[in-house]
Amino acid sequence: MCHSGRVDFAVHSREVGPATVIAVSGELDIHTAPDLAEVLSPALAAGQPVVVDLTDVTFMDSSGLSVFVTALKRAREAGTSLGLVIAEPRVMRVFSITGIDTLIDIHATLDSALAAT
Repeated sequence: MCHSGRVDFAVHSREVGPATVIAVSGELDIHTAPDLAEVLSPALAAGQPVVVDLTDVTFMDSSGLSVFVTALKRAREAGTSLGLVIAEPRVMRVFSITGIDTLIDIHATLDSALAAT
């Protein structure tokens, strides 16, 4: 199910084993970050592991990063895990230059992220 009316952005959620996988595509910015937060919040509140697949994200700004910092806090409060899948170097750079990559589990593939849950 697409949770955004924007053509260049989509977020879909599905269950894979014990985890919720949230796949994001397009540009994650100030306009689309609230759409992702709206999907992430109840998934984390459910207390099961969450993996956010950012493989198809082409751009991410600080608004997207803020969503993940908040999500990490909520995951810890719920006693669950949050993992990310990042393939795009420009997206990974946002996490690495801020040091957030040392706080959130980041994987190169969805399979490796799911195996870590």
